[in-house]
Amino acid sequence: MTDKNTVFQQNKTLNIRGSLMDLSTPKVMGILNLTPDSFYDGGNYNQCDTALLQVGQMLEEGADFIDIGAYSSRPGAADISIDEEKERLVPVIKMIIKQFPHAILSIDTFRAEVARAALESGAHIINDISAGELDAQMFSTVAEYRVPYIMMHMKGTPKTMQQHATYSDVFNEVLDYFIQKVNVLKDLGVNDLIIDPGFGFAKTTNNNYTLLTRLDEFKILGLPLLAGLSRKSMIWKTLGTSANEALNGTTVLNTIALMKGASILRVHDIKPAVEAIKLVSQLHGL
Repeated sequence: MTDKNTVFQQNKTLNIRGSLMDLSTPKVMGILNLTPDSFYDGGNYNQCDTALLQVGQMLEEGADFIDIGAYSSRPGAADISIDEEKERLVPVIKMIIKQFPHAILSIDTFRAEVARAALESGAHIINDISAGELDAQMFSTVAEYRVPYIMMHMKGTPKTMQQHATYSDVFNEVLDYFIQKVNVLKDLGVNDLIIDPGFGFAKTTNNNYTLLTRLDEFKILGLPLLAGLSRKSMIWKTLGTSANEALNGTTVLNTIALMKGASILRVHDIKPAVEAIKLVSQLHGL
């Protein structure tokens, strides 16, 4: 670290349905899993009433976005149909918007048809774990709706990704992947882009820590960075514990990600992430 101005990226904004969000101070994205089998909290919030309670709690604790997923992307997760994903997702989106009209909703899906249904229901952002690899219509859909697009690096599918965790140079392969994707999306007129290196997706533990160590080098893309480290196996396998015991480790790695320029922390636990941002911001505001 050379000076305090290099800790966070230069000022960035997202155009969210005509309103600009400033990312010069990092933001928190709360995870809402509507699935019965997600790796940490699967089944806890797959009913409308429990989902609404969780959204209210996350917003109260300071979440800037709510990221809603109805398709489990844990390693080895079973496939579900497009219709089932939409049936899980759309009613919850509508209820959240009705109860929390100012909430900014990100939709965790790699399917263009699901993305379209979510955006028509009032969602604001698409978060695609495959960066368009699993649905050729995703880029054109995002371009049509002119919404912010989070693209993550992954190889294979959620069911097969861990079979593809082989790299000669993981950082440069991921960087090259994003350079190609950014060029295609820019040509389509998509300007509000966010990069997610995909911790835990087709990555070994060593791959994950290499990407975290070099996270600041992704700034060459000139785009905001999202760090999705929350309670992942790179934490609890290293510590010999479990996802349930990985909150402290999550905060440690989130702090490192902030020091290396992350603009968004995607987390299960809002308050610790909000506090990490406040403390790192104070440290580098001296």
